[in-house]
Amino acid sequence: MNDRLIGRAGFLGVLGAGAAGLFFGKDVVRALRSAVPNTVEALVPTAGWRIYTIGDRMPAIDPAAWRLRVGGLVETPLALSLDDVKGLPRAEQVSDFHCVTGWSVNGVHWAGVRLHDLLAGAKPLPAAGALRFVSDEVPYEDSLTLDQALLPDVLLAYEMDGAPLSRPHGAPARLVIPRMYGYKNVKWVTRVEVVAHAQPGYWEQHGYDPDAWVGRSNGRDPSA
Repeated sequence: MNDRLIGRAGFLGVLGAGAAGLFFGKDVVRALRSAVPNTVEALVPTAGWRIYTIGDRMPAIDPAAWRLRVGGLVETPLALSLDDVKGLPRAEQVSDFHCVTGWSVNGVHWAGVRLHDLLAGAKPLPAAGALRFVSDEVPYEDSLTLDQALLPDVLLAYEMDGAPLSRPHGAPARLVIPRMYGYKNVKWVTRVEVVAHAQPGYWEQHGYDPDAWVGRSNGRDPSA
């Protein structure tokens, strides 16, 4: 897997670089070029995937030292090792992945744990209404309502296509929500907090929809 990557803003900037040159001149074009890799191939590591980060490098987490902390509105806060997470009931699925920028990867094989099994040991309190997912890629985070988080195809994944998650895909664990666009599928998850209400995540604070339903949000209407 090619570890070279691009920030989402830079990727969108590449698509608009021609127009930017017309309206803003050489300085903007020069800035856009500095934000992206030198080759187009770097945007597509393998099998159609684009790897985005919000900074200039992706997290590198030692799986042996990683702990997933589950806290907030719970009776029993947890600190789970990767082996602990793998010891929970295993769930597998094949689902498609869709990015709001317009590309998809079909038939991805995921394995991990359903969120109701992850939360069972923590025992959420009656005031619980949402889950906040915090990434090691600071300040990336996002939230789901409990109804969204408990959909039958939502997964905290630790394997993809029959192998442990790679670093570019969010190792050791990432969120998988097939019905929502990729920016809700938080990678490099280190914390799951049970909260009363969903809060705007990183990309919602930059104008993206909080409910990222594929085909029905962010101006993407399949009937249009």
